[in-house]
Amino acid sequence: MMRVYEKLNEFYSNRWLVFVCAMWIQSCAGVGYLFGSISPVIKSAMGYTQREVAILGVAKDLGDAIGFVAGGLCEVLPIWAILAIGVVQNFLGYGLLWLIVIGVLPSLPLWVLCICVFVGTNGETYFNTAALVSCVQNFPKSRGPVVGILKGFAGLSGAILSQIYLMINASSEASLIFMIAVGPSIVVIALMFIVRPMGGHKQIRPSDSLSFSFIYGICLLLAAYILGILLVEDLVDISQTVITLFVVILIIVVLLPVTIPVLLVFFSEPIPSSEESLLAGQEKPETSKSEQDGSEVILSEVDEEKPEEVDQLPASERQKRIAQLQAKLFQAAAEGAVRVKRKKGPRRGEDFTLLQALIKADFWLIFLSLVLASGSGVTVIDNLGQICESLGYNDSSIFVSMISIWNFLGRVGGGYLSEIVVRKFSLPRPVAMAIFQVVMAIGLFYYAMGFPGEIYVLTVLIGLGYGAQWAIVPASASELFGLKSFGALYNFFTLASPAGSLIFSGVIASGIYDYYAEKQAALRKLALGSMPPISLQDDDSLTCSGNICYSLTFGILSGLCIVAMALSSIVVYRTKSVYAQLYGTSRS
Repeated sequence: MMRVYEKLNEFYSNRWLVFVCAMWIQSCAGVGYLFGSISPVIKSAMGYTQREVAILGVAKDLGDAIGFVAGGLCEVLPIWAILAIGVVQNFLGYGLLWLIVIGVLPSLPLWVLCICVFVGTNGETYFNTAALVSCVQNFPKSRGPVVGILKGFAGLSGAILSQIYLMINASSEASLIFMIAVGPSIVVIALMFIVRPMGGHKQIRPSDSLSFSFIYGICLLLAAYILGILLVEDLVDISQTVITLFVVILIIVVLLPVTIPVLLVFFSEPIPSSEESLLAGQEKPETSKSEQDGSEVILSEVDEEKPEEVDQLPASERQKRIAQLQAKLFQAAAEGAVRVKRKKGPRRGEDFTLLQALIKADFWLIFLSLVLASGSGVTVIDNLGQICESLGYNDSSIFVSMISIWNFLGRVGGGYLSEIVVRKFSLPRPVAMAIFQVVMAIGLFYYAMGFPGEIYVLTVLIGLGYGAQWAIVPASASELFGLKSFGALYNFFTLASPAGSLIFSGVIASGIYDYYAEKQAALRKLALGSMPPISLQDDDSLTCSGNICYSLTFGILSGLCIVAMALSSIVVYRTKSVYAQLYGTSRS
């Protein structure tokens, strides 16, 4: 009995169990992705115009982006408390919205519904923050894969919840709002005491590589399966029994990763004490404060003293030259031949607070690069329905599903590729960020030129590129600015999407679309022989047809993605030495 208790306790404390449970939380945390499905219900029940529904959409976007409170509380409260706050917000926000829509509560002003949507959607920032902070601290040597997988499941949550709703086959369309209020809350409450930081000891295990490979396989299987389900449901009229069978298989696939901690704890031989010491020895030993300060000062001098041509050398040679320079500086400092300067505040690679990071050029370069790239991606996603309509497609759901699947694959693949960049090539992680920004630029330029199949190329490349940004940036931020305030840093970066979308979609895309819509409406009136002055004040009556509606917009956004790539390249140049110190000696 004692042996069973020890195994159960080991299972509960296993960091892979924490990671798998965080994946499950993320798989139902992206409630904001379902706004497009519940907005028609709200519109018809409340008698709203399209403009009023758009205002609710803005409230949703703000709730999804403003995570300062979650990031700040994460530094002073335990993770279970962060998750509990998210549950309360999710349940109250969407629960009250459901009661208003079905008529249990009296019809309330639009601003009240905006508050409900904002509060409910803001709950997911607590889920995201708790999951990312816990797992990045548990897997500090695998930040790229961890962030990519977790963000990928968040992006796929809308498709997963939609399939579960189809299985329920509720008589009222408003039931989806009730499911959004109750479903994620139940899952998070069940897992809230499991998802937590487990400490940074013994992080390097031989089984980690195989475990991550298994998770990647599950991600590919999940993406392919959901895409197959969506295609079958769109092309074939299937029964409710078949839908239920599809969803049961989907849930089994989502649950499969739990086999990793089960096998590691119950079916693997315990690691010998001699091997445990070797594993622990691979971590950096603790040093005294004075020794730490001395090392930081010497490393500070290395950046200033090394010749510029060192940065142009191959990774192995560059690391060797930096090590030689460090040794010379240590010896000179010990002999009193040089006096090294102490710089105030942390250096890149150490723990920053948000305020300390805000005065660093690298922080703002990454943020501006993300505004340009992520804002471009959100502009495509938010306008995808009208893009399809302008090209003559009656049903945009297949393209919405496609961009969601590729967004998921981009997040998972972005984390994987960025890990290869830093592990095998000892290059800064923002290199991968720049690569995917070029991918986005190619997709936007392809559409702008009106080449054949532009909508298919656009959805694939934008989905991949946009998703990858949200796997690479959080991992890069944790490496350059530390884990201590990672929650606050991550939630600041999430402001990039709405900031970019506000300008690119709200001003550029809508302005150009309306210009061509008015021009086409005027030509139609002339063709019909209507000669009186034209007055087109009702924006809802304006529609634009053809590639021209968005080609100029996407040409502009393609150029902005190239600018984003240039900013990422500057970060790469500035952070070479940091990544050389972090990963240069770990190459195999």
